[in-house]
Amino acid sequence: MFQFKDVKFKDILDLPSLSIEKNQITTLVGQSGSGKTTILRLLNKMISPTEGKILFKDKQLDEMDSVTHRRQVTMLSQTPIIFDGNIRDNLLIGLKYQNRDIPNDTTLQDILRKVQLNKKLEDDAQKISGGEKQRLSLARVLLLDSPIYLLDEPSSSLDNNTEELLIKMITEYVKDNNKTLIMVTHSNEMANKYSDTIIKINKGRYIEEGI
Repeated sequence: MFQFKDVKFKDILDLPSLSIEKNQITTLVGQSGSGKTTILRLLNKMISPTEGKILFKDKQLDEMDSVTHRRQVTMLSQTPIIFDGNIRDNLLIGLKYQNRDIPNDTTLQDILRKVQLNKKLEDDAQKISGGEKQRLSLARVLLLDSPIYLLDEPSSSLDNNTEELLIKMITEYVKDNNKTLIMVTHSNEMANKYSDTIIKINKGRYIEEGI
């Protein structure tokens, strides 16, 4: 699905060859600063390679329209982005930006239950905890129903007791709905338990692939 061919990004990445398959859970692991997040940003067209090319479904990614591409590829960043307003406003903002149909409140409550966020739609989104903001951000991403999700340390704002629960929810959603997940995690244990493929990155280079 994604193919890297002689891709370089400044002095951060140097990837002669790398492939990421459709309908798989692929986890990028490596030390901090190894280039994992840079790979996600390249896949989401937030940045472009300084050398080489990335193919998406056999088409060169740089030649694709960014807005159209992001309807297919949705990224959840390490730091949750929460907007002013209530929880309903935050859930709907992505759908409104993409001019998509607006779901009813029952659907919105269902997605909150799916990420185990026990809040009312009218609650102030800025007044919930850090972990709750991460769950809200995840709920907004899932509501977009994209075929491909990019998750950068999705459990970074959660305590250790709920980290595995969140990873389990994400991976089950992806498998149940025939999606593709490309995830960065600091936890080798979580990577080994929930991934179809693990890609190890060291100092900007792809060094190993495994289960």
